[in-house]
Amino acid sequence: MTDQLTVSVLGTGIMGAAMARNLAHAGHSVRAWNRTRAKAEPLAADGAHIAGTPAEAVQGANVVLTMLYDGPATLDVMREAAPALRPGAAWVQSTTVGIEAIADLAAFADEHGLVFYDAPVLGTRQPAEAGQLTVLAAGPADGRAAVEPVFDAVGARTLWTGDDGAAGSGSRLKLVANSWVLAATAATGEVLALSQALDVDPQHFFDLIAGGPLDMGYLRAKAGLVLNSQLSPAQFAVATAAKDARLIVEAGRRNGVRLDVAAATAERMERAAAQGHGDEDMAAAYFASFDEKPVD
Repeated sequence: MTDQLTVSVLGTGIMGAAMARNLAHAGHSVRAWNRTRAKAEPLAADGAHIAGTPAEAVQGANVVLTMLYDGPATLDVMREAAPALRPGAAWVQSTTVGIEAIADLAAFADEHGLVFYDAPVLGTRQPAEAGQLTVLAAGPADGRAAVEPVFDAVGARTLWTGDDGAAGSGSRLKLVANSWVLAATAATGEVLALSQALDVDPQHFFDLIAGGPLDMGYLRAKAGLVLNSQLSPAQFAVATAAKDARLIVEAGRRNGVRLDVAAATAERMERAAAQGHGDEDMAAAYFASFDEKPVD
């Protein structure tokens, strides 16, 4: 392919591994790193070079894509990569880092001569594996030709939200979208828990709302994971959902908005994680309605 790139993927968890695999399948040269190397090793079968350090991973990269846990983790890893970063390379920052961390990340990019793209993605494991994510991107128009092949490989749609990655417009939109996703997930768990407590067959509830304005494919999908005990492997893990919920609450607080539902959702996710469900799908927040995991 004429637009083949060397792409460094830093962070190969649920999302990063799928993105790296799709980049390799699209014909790009992929250099992957993960702090727990075993999570990156399977990508070797797809042709990726598995690096032992972030610096090794970014050597010669046209594009560095980060998909890590949060803002501080991202900055730490990029500092480890700093000696080998190529000035002029594009940095596609796809971690959900919230708003406050963007300034530090953009400053790092500027200091090292990187072209910074704030580009979180909307979607979970299944769309990531299918290359069907939505990329919420912000960054300079004159450098987009270098990153659009990356976005095309990992996503079905790119929504450009601005020309300045440092403004964080992609991350701002991601928090708004996640506030809805997390609220819907928490509500799904409470519907199922209340149904159990009141001895109501959940199917009767689904029949009641079927085809009407209250019906949601997402509700049925997340409820199905709980009802069919399919919470692992996670589409989006409880622990990560708790982190994102806290970012949403903090963003609201700093901008004069009280987000009671997001705060309650963060508490539910954290409680479910403390019960041992942190690595399960975020639908497992259902268990936070009970003092102990109910017997099936």
